[in-house]
Amino acid sequence: MNAIPKVPAPINEPVLGYAPGSPERVELKRTLKELSSRQVEIPLIIGEREVRTGRTVDVAMPHCHHHILAKVQQAGPDEVRAAIAAAQAAWREWSAWGFERRAAVFLKAADLLATRYRPVVNAATMLGQSKTVHQAEIDAACELIDFFRFNVHYAERIYAEQPLSVAGVWNYLDYRPLEGFVYAITPFNFTSIGGNLPTAPAIMGNTVVWKPAATAVFSNYFIMRLLQEAGLPPGVINFVSGPSAQVSERLLADRAFAGIHFTGSTKVFQTLWKQAAANLTSYAAYPRLVGETGGKDFVLAHASADVDALATGLVRGAFEYQGQKCSAASRMYVPDAIWPQVRERMLAMLAEVKVGDPADFRNFMGAVIDRKAFDKIKGYIDAARRAPGVKVLFGGGANDSDGYFIEPTVIETQDPAYRTLCEEIFGPVLTVYVYPAARWSETLRLVDETSPYALTGAIFAQDRRAVEEAKQALRYAAGNFYVNDKPTGAVVGQQPFGGARASGTNDKAGSLLNLIRWVSPRAVKETFVPPRSFTYPFMAES
Repeated sequence: MNAIPKVPAPINEPVLGYAPGSPERVELKRTLKELSSRQVEIPLIIGEREVRTGRTVDVAMPHCHHHILAKVQQAGPDEVRAAIAAAQAAWREWSAWGFERRAAVFLKAADLLATRYRPVVNAATMLGQSKTVHQAEIDAACELIDFFRFNVHYAERIYAEQPLSVAGVWNYLDYRPLEGFVYAITPFNFTSIGGNLPTAPAIMGNTVVWKPAATAVFSNYFIMRLLQEAGLPPGVINFVSGPSAQVSERLLADRAFAGIHFTGSTKVFQTLWKQAAANLTSYAAYPRLVGETGGKDFVLAHASADVDALATGLVRGAFEYQGQKCSAASRMYVPDAIWPQVRERMLAMLAEVKVGDPADFRNFMGAVIDRKAFDKIKGYIDAARRAPGVKVLFGGGANDSDGYFIEPTVIETQDPAYRTLCEEIFGPVLTVYVYPAARWSETLRLVDETSPYALTGAIFAQDRRAVEEAKQALRYAAGNFYVNDKPTGAVVGQQPFGGARASGTNDKAGSLLNLIRWVSPRAVKETFVPPRSFTYPFMAES
């Protein structure tokens, strides 16, 4: 083909409202009923094959844990080896494909998700991960559509970045895929991350072994089917569920291991990094380690803050999706001068929050993801009730009889080092520390030094001088920093997402900065008329 194709300019996918009587609501309700009425068998997908090992685990609804949605085949050592082999075999062709051929696959995937697959992936996310319709829509549909379209756009920009050429010379960069396979390890809390982590490297010509979280495999399986329908060749992405430690150990021991694309806990990422370091001398090349990990995300209020905006930001930022967002507000610093008004407004809002089955669209919150999460979060709340100088101001109830439900919970502590202000909980728990308004500067240092994480944070203030002071003092405390807004809801193409310190490598999903990690550039110089003598003018006697 004699052409230099330009990919369509990306725009953010509009968020559908699902208002009563809307066609999207009718279709989603129908799909929810259909998916919940049958049990899906989910195979491994390795190369061209659907693999069934006979070893399965169940996927249950978090909000109705006796309801089994799917049985998921589990990989063992043989299947992991087969996935590596399939990725290596596919790499030979996929890495040589022209960019426009790869781009077409993911642009088609975006359009399929925006249309026919939208109710399916949204419904699977609601059922399997207990997201409300709005949380599913902004995640599983809109954000993943944006990842597909914007990542293709960013790839085009990377390829277009070329060096200067002088007279008689043509210089260019060949952005080669990594030499080996990428291991994508995806979390339960965002279906869009499940889709982005394996596809971002694939857009750049890499092949991938994808291990989805056991608690998100239901929605992730439909994404894999979507990619197949979009024309992704066999073996480019291999879908491998199984015991995390066993799968990782085998993949990281392989000479062809070229990188990790990870979202999950800080502890797990550090373990993987150590494993890769231990195997470093056996790899064909130094692997790329890209990870977004934990967070202890803050909201800091100044005495000039708009109370209504602050209270709204806290309720949405801390309790949407049960506080199970990496970016969820979990620690709050508020001055004593406005705390009574903020408390009154926030607790009044929380009194209206309904918790229950996401299929009931009146609910603002669903269930936490599983038994392990339920027990951990409940343990923090129970300990807070017993701790001196700590009060549970709202909520605290937990009920696991049908689903893993925990009420939105607000804790107030007089101790700025109390554990719920410092440790990642990953649930619907917000801890408030009330500081003397006159100690604003000291509180800035407290916010910066309390947590080892640096993912997201927000300041609420109408005083511009306070905003600028906070932006400077907290420059390294958050990779995504919000002014007069909640610390959640980053949009692809608008707020590239990621944090540093113990929150990850800050390679900014949803931006060019992430895509560049999945290539290994080669500089090529072609001289059209090369010199034919070794001598230089300075060598002449006179």
